[in-house]
Amino acid sequence: MQQDILINWSPQETRVAVVEFGAVQELHVERTLERGLVGNVYLGKVARVLPGMQSAFIDIGLDKAAFLHVADVWQRQPDGDMPAAARTGQPLVPIEKQVFEGQALMVQVIKDPIGTKGARLSTQISIAGRHLVFLPQDDHIGVSQKIPSDQRDALRSRLQALVGTAGGGFILRTNAEDSSDDELQDDIAYLRKTWARIKDASTRLPPTSLLHQDLTLLQRVLRDLVGERTQSIRIDSREQFDKLAAFASEFMPKAAERLQLYKGERPIFDLYAIDEEIARALGRRVDLKSGGYLIIDQTEALTTVDVNTGGYVGARNFEDTIFKTNLEAAQAIARQLRLRNLGGIIIVDFIDMSRAEHQDAVLAEFKKQLARDRVKTMAGGFSSLGLLEMTRKRTRESLAHMLCEPCPSCQGKGIVKTPRSVVYDILREILREARQFNPREFRVVASPAVIDLLLDEESPHLAGLSDFIAKPISLQAEGSLGPEQYDIVLL
Repeated sequence: MQQDILINWSPQETRVAVVEFGAVQELHVERTLERGLVGNVYLGKVARVLPGMQSAFIDIGLDKAAFLHVADVWQRQPDGDMPAAARTGQPLVPIEKQVFEGQALMVQVIKDPIGTKGARLSTQISIAGRHLVFLPQDDHIGVSQKIPSDQRDALRSRLQALVGTAGGGFILRTNAEDSSDDELQDDIAYLRKTWARIKDASTRLPPTSLLHQDLTLLQRVLRDLVGERTQSIRIDSREQFDKLAAFASEFMPKAAERLQLYKGERPIFDLYAIDEEIARALGRRVDLKSGGYLIIDQTEALTTVDVNTGGYVGARNFEDTIFKTNLEAAQAIARQLRLRNLGGIIIVDFIDMSRAEHQDAVLAEFKKQLARDRVKTMAGGFSSLGLLEMTRKRTRESLAHMLCEPCPSCQGKGIVKTPRSVVYDILREILREARQFNPREFRVVASPAVIDLLLDEESPHLAGLSDFIAKPISLQAEGSLGPEQYDIVLL
């Protein structure tokens, strides 16, 4: 399975598309004014300690205070110098005994602000390199769990020899399995130099200052997305190509060989109709090639995916139709989760299957497709109601939340009241106001559709109300008002 990475750069926005099998599998967007915060290190100031929640709010200079839970407070342990959060069975020291209001505290963002929630923090600093993750507060040498267990001990010993006695802990990343000693040594030097700059800044800058910013999306593409399957990395900006080539030649020579400047006349995203794919990824409905379709609804608590047969009648019998639709849906759902960057709890309502072997085959295909996802996923089996529950790690906003905002008319509900419902709301409101106040006249200001209804079909009710309250009621259409918006002016 070959992979191509396309990068569309502009001064205000960087967009990255990962293409496999000729189709977009992942989309990454970074806006200059809205860069993510994960990985950033701040000198925070403790604003409030909440013993009941075992957490604290930390001011790091953002609009919303960030959140620090006791499990993310690093504390040195006598047996191995591991952070408390990484150990099981170890009692946690209460947060009120570790931090206090007004304290300056070095913290790192581990989750971006999402919705109404502020950023989540940790006091255990980790700096990611190409091959290693540096843990400057620890002395632990670790190896990624994705590397086969029979290779871990040898890799750990090899890394320990390279690290020496200079201090600090390191974790060998999955992509470092075949790296040379020189590559690892270069990474160690780079990470130690970065940590030295952070420490120096923490002694010079005031609280709420940014001490270290994570790599840009362009640089993270080379660090995190490029692998053995990557055929090419094409970018459409000469300036950014030069910068990326210099960065790659210093830290990621293998990636530098695949970097290409795109000089075509067509926009780079037109090569795979990526803009059209983005537009489809923002909709609820996803059509399947067989004629079936998915309905994807994202809520605050979870995401639901409903599978429907639609117009698919191609199989020999109804059971086979359902089975083939579900198989195709399993592939499409896994792709949509990556494409839309959906995280948290996800409930999939496949079409009910009466045969156990069909359920097993669909579940196996779904898990096979999920295995291609770089983000951690966990899927269970079918419940007694035929639903499949799964989770996908949420590390940043979904594509829809990043590119869209709630509709100003429906406020995100997806529906609005009919003009007739709004008319009846207005009539009730006028009656309520007439019992409390004694104006000369009531004036209704509403959308044209509502005013038209009051002038036409609902005019007898309006006239009856006017007679009942013994006050004239005038009407004014205002095109700038939404379907549910109205105002009753007392004159």
